[in-house]
This record gives sequence, structure tokens and C-alpha cells, in this order.
Amino acid sequence: MEARELHPEVAGLFARGRRRSVRVAIEQEYVVAAADGGVVPIEEVRRAVAGAAAAPYVSFEPGGQLELSLQPSREPVHDLRVLTADLERRLGGITVQAIPVDPRPDVPLQLTSPRYLAMQRHFDRIGPAGRRMMRRTASTQICLDWWPGQAGIEQWRVLNLAGPFLAARFNRSDRLATWLEVDPARTAFDDRLLHGDPVASYTAFAAGATVFVDGPAGHLSTLFPPVRPRGTYLEVRFLDALPPEDVERAIAVLQNLMYDDVRRRDVLRRLPAGLWSAAAAGELDQEVAA
Repeated sequence: MEARELHPEVAGLFARGRRRSVRVAIEQEYVVAAADGGVVPIEEVRRAVAGAAAAPYVSFEPGGQLELSLQPSREPVHDLRVLTADLERRLGGITVQAIPVDPRPDVPLQLTSPRYLAMQRHFDRIGPAGRRMMRRTASTQICLDWWPGQAGIEQWRVLNLAGPFLAARFNRSDRLATWLEVDPARTAFDDRLLHGDPVASYTAFAAGATVFVDGPAGHLSTLFPPVRPRGTYLEVRFLDALPPEDVERAIAVLQNLMYDDVRRRDVLRRLPAGLWSAAAAGELDQEVAA
């Protein structure tokens, strides 16, 4: 897709907020399993959680992973605990686990819309990591208010630079290694998003990725960078699915990097780019960006 088609849409993704708010929201993915460890059809899970307090926030990933996409809150981890407990009561013998990689080797593709079928065909041309990512991985995604002005540019850069160190600190699996193998042209687990103007860099990134859905907005939704621009907030995507106590610690570290001007600028001065492979291999000092 041509950069000129993508640029207006990308500019909207980098619009940023108009005030210095500090709200946090959590998107938590869970691996779902039957009592005997088998795969549970998505429709069975939908029926089980219908009417639950968490139901409006439930969606699904291609392999049937359940996602809770919560609203911004003053106590996001408390909300996560309460709504997860509500889900567990409704599901009975069906379990939801905050684990980063489903141990079952044969998880079918449950979402078979043209989008996901096209995505799978694309990834299959590269290797097996795409199917594993789509069907068997789960993450904790943390969304943070994005500030206007120079502070907002710094926030974008610091999350991308600190990401490898934070992944090394919090992640507990080889999920990150899977993501690095999926399709570098659409995951950007390198320093390609940190060269020059952020809008121009992201537009070039999007223009370089193979297109398999129609329209600029649709195409941009098939990109999976470690930090995703979302207009007024930034979505941190590089963390494994974490238990609540680790989610709480990760939020504290991310807020410190995002909203403490002195800390943010100190980290920006010290951290190099392009260390995702080292993070996946366990070769980074986990405390550097803590």
C-alpha cells in the first residue's frame, strides 16, 4: 500500500491527548481449556459468560484465547481481579489461565473470517511461528494515556527503547521469540520505528508490510508492533500474559517511565535501540529500565 494513502490514517494514530492525564487500562488474554484439558469452542464460552459483569469486555483471539479489554480505571488491577473471578464462576469447569503459551500443540483456528484466513496464509509463507502466535500465545497489554507536545514524543521513544529490558524482566516464556519469527515487516521488533519523525517512520513501516485486507485502516490493524499508537493512548504489547501481581508491578514501572519527566529523559539518554533479539535470548540486564 502506498505511503500517501496511509499517511493521513497514521497521523491520526499519533494525534495524542490534549492533557496530561495518567489513566491506565488493561487488556488481558487468557488460554481457555476444558476440564479435561481439551479445546473449548468459542460459542460455548460465549454462552457460559452471557450475563456476566465481564461479558461486555470479552472478545476472542484466533485460537480461542479469551481477552478482557477493560476500561481505563484508577484501580485497573483490582478491576481485573474482580472481573476475572466473575468469569471463572460463570465458566464452571472451563479454565482461563494467564499463561503466555498454550502447552497444547494442536490448537485449531477458531476465528475463520476472511481476515484471519488471509493472515494465516500470509504467515504460512514465512514459517510455523505465525500459526503458533495466532493460536497459542497470550499477552497482557497495558494502555497508557499519551501526552501532547515533546513529552509525548519522548513517551513513544522510551517505551520502544525500554521494551526489550522490560520484556526480559517480566516475561516468563519463549513467546517473544515466536513474535520475532512471525514477520519482521509487520511486527517491527527492531529499531525501525525510532528513525526520524514518528509518523513518517510508522508510515514507512506500514507501507513495507504485505497487504491482505482492504483499506488503510484495515491494513494498519494487521500490524503488530511492540508498542502500538492508538491516537490518545499507547498500547504496550510486548508482555507475556501475567498474573495480577506482576501486572501491578509492570504498570508501576511503565507509569514511572511514561509520566516522570526526569526518569523518562534519563532512560532516553542511556538506552540503545535494537535489542529485541537479545531480550528473547535472555541476554539483557533486566534492571536497566526498571
